[in-house]
Amino acid sequence: MTVTLGSLALVVSSMVCAPAGQARTAADGAVNCTGNAHSSYDPPLTLLPRKTHNHAHVRYTCTTGPGPAVPATGSFDAEAPSASCVSLSGAHGREIVRYADGRRSVIVIDGATTARVAGVLVVLQSGRVMEGRGEGHFVRRTVTSLPQQLPTDCLTSGLNHTQSLVQLEILP
Repeated sequence: MTVTLGSLALVVSSMVCAPAGQARTAADGAVNCTGNAHSSYDPPLTLLPRKTHNHAHVRYTCTTGPGPAVPATGSFDAEAPSASCVSLSGAHGREIVRYADGRRSVIVIDGATTARVAGVLVVLQSGRVMEGRGEGHFVRRTVTSLPQQLPTDCLTSGLNHTQSLVQLEILP
């Protein structure tokens, strides 16, 4: 139990972003965003792995250089050939992040690793910005989610949605 809680603490602590004064400058293309996502699954997640579509709406606060953090929204869509309440494999997707200044980043996610720690699902995703702010830069996306439904739903109707913490990093 101590190892599990220690692992969870490590994952959650890694999601803390640098204060705006320590953020990289916009000239190097780096962006650091943290926020909350509401995800839905079609079909719902059950204990049996199956092809699943995930759609999420994300509300971010982002730092793109010195100065105050700015709001942004994300629209995320992904397909997983094999997804369940306890595992995810082969997922790939796309997120469009729209910043308050009118700019955007179109991100393609092409890699994901999952871990479940004390009932919390942690998904580490990687990809690249294909268009807009940070174009050509690598992306790291960390999603930490707790289901909004009872765990027993995995045995019956399935999990329809989750609320998640998201950290999105467009690396320099």
